[in-house]
Amino acid sequence: MNGIGSLLEPGTLVRHPGQPDWGAGQVQSNIGGKVTVNFRHAGKVVIDITRVELELIIED
Repeated sequence: MNGIGSLLEPGTLVRHPGQPDWGAGQVQSNIGGKVTVNFRHAGKVVIDITRVELELIIED
């Protein structure tokens, strides 16, 4: 996996850099480079992380 792909485990919060209006999303699964994310304003989306590098949301 490239970039942060290996860090994306269920419960991780992310953003899609090309779809800021989707809001924050929570990773549901990460299998073979396909990450299922439940976004606040877009619902469940399956993302190929070889094509899109999701941005981690770091909470303090």
